[in-house]
Amino acid sequence: MYIVDMLGITKTFGELVANDNVDFQLRKGEIHALLGENGAGKTTLMRILYGLYRPDTGIIKVAEQPVEIHSPKDAIANGIGMVTQHFALVPPLSVAENIVLGNTDGFVVNRAAMEAKVAAAADRFGIVIDPKSLVRHLAVGQRQRVEILKALYRNARVLILDEPTAVLVPQEVDALFETLNRLKADGLSVIFISHKLHEVTQITDRVTVLRDGKLIGTVDTKDMSQSQLAAMMVGRETFGVTRKDEQHEQQPVTLRIDNLCAKNDQGMPALTNVCLEVKAGEILGIAGVGGNGQKELAESLCGVRDCASGSIQLAGKELIGKTPAGFTQAGVGRIPEDRHEGMVGDLTVTENLALEHLNEYTRSGVLDHKAIRTRAEELIHQFQIKARPNDPVRTLSGGNMQKVLLARVLSRNPKAVIVPQPTRGLDVGATDYVRQQLLEQRDRGAAILLISEDLDEILALSDRIAVIYEGEIVGILPAGEATPERLGLLMSGAVKEH
Repeated sequence: MYIVDMLGITKTFGELVANDNVDFQLRKGEIHALLGENGAGKTTLMRILYGLYRPDTGIIKVAEQPVEIHSPKDAIANGIGMVTQHFALVPPLSVAENIVLGNTDGFVVNRAAMEAKVAAAADRFGIVIDPKSLVRHLAVGQRQRVEILKALYRNARVLILDEPTAVLVPQEVDALFETLNRLKADGLSVIFISHKLHEVTQITDRVTVLRDGKLIGTVDTKDMSQSQLAAMMVGRETFGVTRKDEQHEQQPVTLRIDNLCAKNDQGMPALTNVCLEVKAGEILGIAGVGGNGQKELAESLCGVRDCASGSIQLAGKELIGKTPAGFTQAGVGRIPEDRHEGMVGDLTVTENLALEHLNEYTRSGVLDHKAIRTRAEELIHQFQIKARPNDPVRTLSGGNMQKVLLARVLSRNPKAVIVPQPTRGLDVGATDYVRQQLLEQRDRGAAILLISEDLDEILALSDRIAVIYEGEIVGILPAGEATPERLGLLMSGAVKEH
């Protein structure tokens, strides 16, 4: 018997097909993994099941009965609970208050009775948590337990966990798996969205793989190796633009990173002793699942994040301690991960192309608008930007916004280029254009650090590939020796190569 049966689910956002006629079946009392690369459609499918999105077409059955799920309230009424990556808890309230929030019969709450009821539920489900504790005082793993208990308290028979281990330390992961196995033994069904193959093979009964919004297949976990699952996840052809193999051994090292350590926005270690070298005329690809330190690495290398320790040298000159403008002046070209952050939407294309370099167009404290305009027209033509000089940047498509950023940075012929997620959200044409620009910079002799969660992109463009996992470089290999399976194992932390 299927406790959940999703049939022919299609969901589009404008021209993007997030789910394309997907079937997904969940048995009673199983832990079922949903695997796929970023953008494969996993979270969209589960948001449909939880009522956060409505499908364009398709049928959902719960306990073999067709249901209409228009909101999370409908999902909860059908016994479906979801714990997202970003917990929906109120930090100043207690554990018990968070669990009963929105689930009380009246306005007056008997605190002692509420805490006793929550304690009894925690005991019944084997979840160790003090109902009186304030959520703001809890560690991340404890907060996750509160979220799980909140769903179970509302009589969930199906629990959706979206990347549940992304924020947990290994000991917390072990505790989570103990809880899940206990709940499974009681007949609960769990949908486990993850990238981490060693965890999937350890905890799940079956695996469903999505790729580009389509269902690739559902398999029994026991019949699959981590390598086979990695191949199902990433096994598609690379795109049209690929580099020509060249020898880089003789080239000098342009960008040298030694023992770099940095913290994330919460003050927790995000990078641990990262050591990398990028030679002139080389693209070093950084492969990894999102959230493993890529953002902090890119920001550290552009001067917008302070480093705790270590060294960043460009052509032998130390950059640690310099401002972002100092990094730019030294010859670092930085293309922000979020193209909207790199520009001012209400300013024109011309004005955005001059940002970061206004001092070059200033004469006696006065901006030379004619020179700015002339240069902008040259760059619009050179980089094939489909826009007029006076168009506000916010009116441009994502691909043309990215071209404006590329024009501003690459026209300076930087010694090193830091590019995180350069083609995220772009169509095929814009994607190929951006990749071609990076290859031209490589051929010019720039040292390029390409950070991407798209394995196809990494394999198509990189001369060497470094894999980052939980803030550490776990392997560096020549592109010719890299396969999706080998990279998938490294990315999921299953193996290390040094």
